[in-house]
Amino acid sequence: MTHIRNVVFATGLAVAATPALAETWDFATPYGDGIFHTDNIRQFTEEVTAATDGGLEFTIHSAGSLFPHAEIKGAVRSMQVPIGEFFLSRLSNEDAAYGLDSQPFVATSYEQAQALWEAQEPVITELLAAENLMPLFSVPWPAQGLYTNGEIATVDDLNGLRFRAYNAQLEEFAQLAGAAPVQVEAPDIPQAFSTGQVEAMITSPSTGADSKAWDFLTHYSPINAWIPKNIVVVNQRAFDRLPEDQQQAVLDAAAAAETRGWEMSMAEAEAKTKEMADNGIIVYEPSDELISGLQAIGDDMLESWNASASDEAKQILSDFRG
Repeated sequence: MTHIRNVVFATGLAVAATPALAETWDFATPYGDGIFHTDNIRQFTEEVTAATDGGLEFTIHSAGSLFPHAEIKGAVRSMQVPIGEFFLSRLSNEDAAYGLDSQPFVATSYEQAQALWEAQEPVITELLAAENLMPLFSVPWPAQGLYTNGEIATVDDLNGLRFRAYNAQLEEFAQLAGAAPVQVEAPDIPQAFSTGQVEAMITSPSTGADSKAWDFLTHYSPINAWIPKNIVVVNQRAFDRLPEDQQQAVLDAAAAAETRGWEMSMAEAEAKTKEMADNGIIVYEPSDELISGLQAIGDDMLESWNASASDEAKQILSDFRG
């Protein structure tokens, strides 16, 4: 009997000493491995796992392998996946507040982009909270430049070109420039150009270099049209179920990821522009005439935006400009 009691006691000690099973979260992102956003996310997940002693681990599903880009926000909201990343201005049809960073020539430097995010963040946090989502961090792409075959001297040179679009603002921009917008996700850019589906695009140096733009076009101009952001969100219920120490680990790693991500974006802008030039793309400064024409389009778009924007969205712009 004593022997049985000792076995039971020893077994109980073993069970008590066994740590709680680690939880693994699937993390959905539309961007591929090697993209600096994905590298930043990987560092974020590693920091959380280290800080929680393996209590919270992640499986990163990159390049839209778990959900396509357009479905990631909904998948996080419905808890099909607890955490995910998407391009913030994709949501501009839901509320204009989401799309201000993609309004042409509103914020064209990192300093301006940071000020805009400080004005945006409280409003976007509230909008997402209504859908049981919580933003963790937001990181910008480098400023958007113009990619074409041949130099573009004026806005009129864009007339009739099939133009890659990735959100509602860029569709409107292309139409106002006399171009024909075509929705194409980043991984599909090379095929879209090679098949003639698109002939021009505005995107970051990151996307240009990562899609090997030198294989299908000749010219790039850093027009610095806008500095759009990605955002990482977590399902609020999933977050609330974590122990407090794990919640804090997530928040701490998220704050570090946002700071690091902005720094990575700045370094990326320079490195990827150089990479394109080194591979034969002609990098040229935009003419004053081109910039003034593009800014005029931006002014028209902002007027339209003001006509339909919510009071909260208008307040963001007011706070930013103030």
